Amino acid sequence: MSTAVAAEPAAKTVPAGQNPMLAPWTGPYEGVPPWDKLDPELFPDAFQKAMDEVKAEVQAVIDNPAAPTFDNTHVPMQLAGDTIQRIYALWGVQTSNRSNDRVEAIDAEWSPKLSKFFTELYLDPKLFARYKAVYDARHTSGLDAQQMRIVERSYEEMVRDGANLSPADKAKLVEINSKLEGHFSSFSSKLLGDEKLYTFVTDKAELDGLEPAFVASLAAAATEQGKPGQWAIKNTRSSAQPVLQGATNRGLREKVWRAFVGRGDNGDANDTKAVIADVLKLRQQRAELLGFATHAHYRMADTMAKTPENADALMMKVWPAAVARVKEEVADMQAIADAEAKAGKGPKITIEPWDYRFYAEKVRKAKYDLDESEVKPYFQLDKLVDGMFWAAGELYDMGFKENTGTIPVFDPKVRTFEVFNLKTNKPIGVFYLDNFARDGKRSGAWMTTYRSQQKLGGERNVLASNNNNFTEAAKGEPTLISIDDAQTLFHEFGHGIHFLLYDITYPALAGVPRDFVEYPSQVNENWLMTPEVLSKFATHYQTGEPIPQALVDKILASDTFNQGFSTVEYLASAIVDMKLHNRKVPPTDIAKFERETLAEIGMPKEIVMRHRLPQFGHLFSSDSYSAGYYSYLWSETMDADTWAAFNEAGGPWDRTIADKFRTLLLMTGNETDRAEAYRAFRGRDPDVKALLKKRGFPTE
Repeated sequence: MSTAVAAEPAAKTVPAGQNPMLAPWTGPYEGVPPWDKLDPELFPDAFQKAMDEVKAEVQAVIDNPAAPTFDNTHVPMQLAGDTIQRIYALWGVQTSNRSNDRVEAIDAEWSPKLSKFFTELYLDPKLFARYKAVYDARHTSGLDAQQMRIVERSYEEMVRDGANLSPADKAKLVEINSKLEGHFSSFSSKLLGDEKLYTFVTDKAELDGLEPAFVASLAAAATEQGKPGQWAIKNTRSSAQPVLQGATNRGLREKVWRAFVGRGDNGDANDTKAVIADVLKLRQQRAELLGFATHAHYRMADTMAKTPENADALMMKVWPAAVARVKEEVADMQAIADAEAKAGKGPKITIEPWDYRFYAEKVRKAKYDLDESEVKPYFQLDKLVDGMFWAAGELYDMGFKENTGTIPVFDPKVRTFEVFNLKTNKPIGVFYLDNFARDGKRSGAWMTTYRSQQKLGGERNVLASNNNNFTEAAKGEPTLISIDDAQTLFHEFGHGIHFLLYDITYPALAGVPRDFVEYPSQVNENWLMTPEVLSKFATHYQTGEPIPQALVDKILASDTFNQGFSTVEYLASAIVDMKLHNRKVPPTDIAKFERETLAEIGMPKEIVMRHRLPQFGHLFSSDSYSAGYYSYLWSETMDADTWAAFNEAGGPWDRTIADKFRTLLLMTGNETDRAEAYRAFRGRDPDVKALLKKRGFPTE
């Protein structure tokens, strides 16, 4: 018996100048992405032609007969690659927001090719010779402070990334990087495969305890999946978490929990553990090839923390207090469960991971008379979007005017906004808001820029986006979100504010250290729970009444509630990440390593890591957060200390502090050392005591 196999469609060959993926962006706002023309089959042709273009641009720098200078080397290199950057923006949306099997296949083919191309391009010895010549003459060539920083950092980065390797070792590096990109693509594809799955419920009684609007959204999702009359719980955090928090049916909670924490770990075609083992082996080979003891040392060489030991020291200042708090939280929950069993309101149970969020809500109700179901009707997504825009206006003079429908978008649910300065009316750019989960969109939440600000080559408007995975309400109903989702909304917008406020000349000074990246976003979360935002924008979805002050008081009083859980689930992931990458011999049994490491650090049995290794996209869909997940805590230390600065002054809306924060830390990219910039803002280094106090932990 033979089975016919459908051939994959051939990539389109497009005549020169006719591929819309390659064309300069047109339209308003200095040009916008042609999302309406996205076609996966156009990208292979676009990738090849854009690589040819950037190769020619770099070759022109290399072949310049004039002696190397900042102006004839660094400037044209920073201006090179405009076409490939536009294509990366388009492809990033195609893979992250609109993926499918064909997109995954193209990504698997082209990610290694692109990695090989750029690794070889920047390892060209003639190019490095020009950079080295400018570096060697830096003290006598009249460079200003920013140019000096670019010259020194660029040279150090090229050395760190292999410019001084022998030709044979450069070839090894190219091969390693290419293989890694292939593995990253494979990991992402496998994880997305598990996140496309649903838990279907056929008896509505199993959904008791869940918000009616959420239940309606599950019914709509089931209908979309061809199962009308059922309810579909997607295997993503935004769908699983409300079930774990509210469902009274313990069996359903366990089923949803096991599906969610088991992503990538089921021994099937989507199992990621073998891919992870290969990634770890290749990372360590690369680190040693480049002269670093471990991958962690390689990745941290250009961070604020500098070394794994410094990151570990901060994490271990917080870990014991967080674990101790978890024990208190579990005791409170167990007491309620025992009392319910004694009163005949349920069987006698021991708190398990699928019980934590559910019983935490009972403790919240008992301790603070606060039930999140009381809060959610006031947390309308659209109103909170208005609130985050209003706060940005109060703090940074940023204005947002909706222009949805006037420019192309990649999904009908995407909203767009003109961004401008409220005082000068000067345009800043465009903000895209993609809020809802859907098939083909990766899980989690992220911010990206399709075009970033710079003055070199002409001032450019910013095109920024936030991408969330909220569960959309049934048609005609407003989407209501949890406090946790609302914090995510403000968090990602903090990233957007950061990049929208950039005022830099050189793109080489745009990227900030990994452990600074999350700082502006974490600071922005603080404004969500201010009385001003709550009173103006937390209005009941049915009555329109503002959230009662008594309920606001309860929310603020419970500010440190459940901090043991949230700290431990995050910090366990960060500690395991560092232990995974700060070692010379990578583990081959990923499940065993995770299990033994958690036992070693004393992980409470009632909690799992926020991101278990088989689904840890931060680490294995790219290099970006590898040996860097600690950065959230590093950034949060600065965040807590920054919030203290506001409160020590005139409060959350103090414009003197807001102006200093904006001008010293948000607008400046990486124009100065970020630790020095923070000291200029605060007058000292950040104090971890502010973080411990904010989380309600002992400070001594």
